[in-house]
Amino acid sequence: MSSHPASPLGFTGGLTLSMQTRDRKKARQWYEDVLGFQFLYEVEDIGWCELATECSKVNIGLSEVEEPKVGAGPVPTFGVSDIDDARSQLEAKGVRFDGDTLVIPGMVKLATFFDLDGNALMLFQDLSGQG
Repeated sequence: MSSHPASPLGFTGGLTLSMQTRDRKKARQWYEDVLGFQFLYEVEDIGWCELATECSKVNIGLSEVEEPKVGAGPVPTFGVSDIDDARSQLEAKGVRFDGDTLVIPGMVKLATFFDLDGNALMLFQDLSGQG
């Protein structure tokens, strides 16, 4: 039995995180090459494509717009087993990070980085031994 009550809205567990981009094809390539996400489909008429992440039923949607609005909004945060290794791999691919990795002892390590358009993404490593 689930520890969370079922929503009366009938949520399926699927989640698509929509990110704005100036160049959908370049952004798609970045998400494939840098983060290893898998291309799912593209709808040329509306300037949209989606990629699957490692998280079941969680996709990244790329919406092509003339002037992407990035900044204050939800930040997709992806769990990794070794944040130092993951960060090193991303830095080797030229990914820009926002300062040092934040460590909250016994709880979590966090590292914020940016895609080509400046959308913030984050890595986390669970230090609690719970996950």
